[in-house]
Amino acid sequence: MRTVAVIGGGASGMMAAVTAASEGARVIILEHKDRIGKKILSTGNGRCNFTNTHQEPLCYHSEDPLFPWGIIEKFDAQKAISFFLQLGIYSKNRNGYLYPNSDQASAVLDAFRMELERLHVEIRTGVDIREILPGKKGFTIRSDHENIRADRVILCTGSRAAPATGSDGSGYDLAKRLGHRLIPVLPALVQLRCEGSFFKAVAGVRANGSVSVWFEGECIATDTGEIQLTDYGISGIPVFQVSRYAAKLLYEKKEVTAVLDFMPDFTEEQTRAFLSARAKTRPEKSADMFLIGLFHKKLSDLWIKLSRIPREQNAGTLTEDEISRLVQLIKHFEVPVKATNSYEQAQVCCGGIDTAEVDPETLESRYVPGLYFAGEILDVDGMCGGYNLQWAWASGHVAGEAATVGE
Repeated sequence: MRTVAVIGGGASGMMAAVTAASEGARVIILEHKDRIGKKILSTGNGRCNFTNTHQEPLCYHSEDPLFPWGIIEKFDAQKAISFFLQLGIYSKNRNGYLYPNSDQASAVLDAFRMELERLHVEIRTGVDIREILPGKKGFTIRSDHENIRADRVILCTGSRAAPATGSDGSGYDLAKRLGHRLIPVLPALVQLRCEGSFFKAVAGVRANGSVSVWFEGECIATDTGEIQLTDYGISGIPVFQVSRYAAKLLYEKKEVTAVLDFMPDFTEEQTRAFLSARAKTRPEKSADMFLIGLFHKKLSDLWIKLSRIPREQNAGTLTEDEISRLVQLIKHFEVPVKATNSYEQAQVCCGGIDTAEVDPETLESRYVPGLYFAGEILDVDGMCGGYNLQWAWASGHVAGEAATVGE
């Protein structure tokens, strides 16, 4: 019976183990934390958004944009839904976002644990891997406690995001020693730290809008949704979606600007006409009350201050130039981005093992036969909305299946 060692007991590792064991292999999970699946418990705010029915290549990012989609097509969202249904996870659909019907991430982890037990997968926790040594007949895996023999190895150690859950980047060193190179690993799906002394005054404000990342006059990425203003910068799902692009530019020492649009459904002209009509409707309103009911008061106060309009000025006396200044602030609120938050706050990372060095059909190393990769350790990251877990399921399944075939 072939022995498959899965290094890393996260989402992709558990999927790889279940798949390989289902194909008849003897499987050992080697996890350096005290238990498996810790990161799953924090996904989807503790509810585990485990996939999304809306799937297209643009939902996944990599230096080779075609690479992730080839794997996703082998194990798509419908296959993931069916897989979890077999494990007892009945799903609920919230506008394409799939969750366990119980709304508990722990249910997904428990279902995996039961399946791993049913398939007699051996789980060893608290094991730190020092080195993977390929031989003529399989591998020797050197750990802090012992040497472990395996015919095939699947490396599923995650990225550097949320290191407290186990993904501390240790797998990158193992891969580099075996000849693999890294695309620079940077925080993604993360908050952006911005310049501006006013942020403390608007901290805690949530507002619908769009956020875009700009470099040298070019819009690099944009997304729309609820923006959260913090005492250090900007957060919220649309910020997470564009953060990978800001991270890459900052890594290259480029100057990055985030532009916030707080009326994304209106053009500039429509916004100007709307504010002009609003001023005429209640001309006696003071400027500091002019935008109340339209925007959060903290934002209204900030914009009146930045537009240099006296707070006591009547709305009916606002000039075209003053309204234009307000429109500019509302539609094009520019803030320089100086950094992302750290790996501790990031949901995932961009970058990782260069996919050019991995077989796109099997996820086997092109350098080390019998070595496979799955999950976040590869240079693949998905959007918010269940895509990173879908990548974990798909890549884990493909690697787990491939590790059981052939000689």
